[in-house]
Amino acid sequence: MAVVAVVILAVLVFLMTGSKSLFARKAVLYTYLDDSAALTEGSPVRLNGILIGKVNVVGLSGESTPMRVVRVDMEVDEQYLASIPVDSQASIAAESVLGTKYINIKKGTSKAAVKPGATVPSLDTREFAEVVQSGYALMASAQGLLKRLDNIVGIVESGKGSIGKLLVDEELYNRANLILGDIQKLTTALGSNQGTVGKLIYDDHLYNDIRISLARFDSLLVDLQEGKGTAGKLLKDQALYDESKKTISEARKMLSDVNEGKGTAGKLLKSEELHNQVVATIAGLDRMLDRMNQGRGTIGQLLVNPQLYESLSGATSEMRALMKDFRANPKKFLRIQLKLF
Repeated sequence: MAVVAVVILAVLVFLMTGSKSLFARKAVLYTYLDDSAALTEGSPVRLNGILIGKVNVVGLSGESTPMRVVRVDMEVDEQYLASIPVDSQASIAAESVLGTKYINIKKGTSKAAVKPGATVPSLDTREFAEVVQSGYALMASAQGLLKRLDNIVGIVESGKGSIGKLLVDEELYNRANLILGDIQKLTTALGSNQGTVGKLIYDDHLYNDIRISLARFDSLLVDLQEGKGTAGKLLKDQALYDESKKTISEARKMLSDVNEGKGTAGKLLKSEELHNQVVATIAGLDRMLDRMNQGRGTIGQLLVNPQLYESLSGATSEMRALMKDFRANPKKFLRIQLKLF
């Protein structure tokens, strides 16, 4: 009975350690790493995520060559050796950022499989360490963010700031309640056909007017699409389009000639000599107007001398009287005298 109890106890211990088969044959594989990354003995060994064994020993290899500082002895079921190509790569993985570490063998593509006692190439574990460090930094940032959020919540609960006052200020609550009451009154007024907006919503006559206007606008668009009217012809008539294009082209050409100083308008804009002549002419006219305003010359005297104006007015009156008398009695002024020698 003692022997049977010991055997049962051994079987239970063997099953609790994670072995699947009591009599399965084991094989040892090796891999070398630059850093163990807190990998411990008894950690799982997986092939593309599938459990195939465990880690027996994690220790220093005695070498100083990079990526061969730490040696890991892996005990795997011999039946899985055929599924591990020689170009497979072992690396340290974790169930989460801070979870349990394990060896994960990424299956290669070679047709040749590893043999018992073979060494499986490893990936650089420094990348994994960087990931762990970044996880720590992320956790620190998240902790700081949570602390800041806690401070904000404390400020809000104490009634400080705009949001805090919005939550705890009784006066602000009353104002918001009044605003909501006004909005409710406005909604009631709109629903009762009162005011401009209410009539706009409920008045059938206004709706019909808008509908008629839209119908006219739609008819106008139809006429434009059919080429009716001046605007329609402008849109649809090819000849009118060509004429407009020709006119625009001629206008552009004329503007180009003007900019180049061609023609009268171009010379007027570009010719310095013509500009000087115009300026001189304007200056002469300005001087002549000044002399006329000062009463110089005949025209100036005529404008500013009252006596000359009255003399001309009297002469004009006498001339009118003479013409009137001539028309009334022309014989008085026309005499024919014959003399014989």
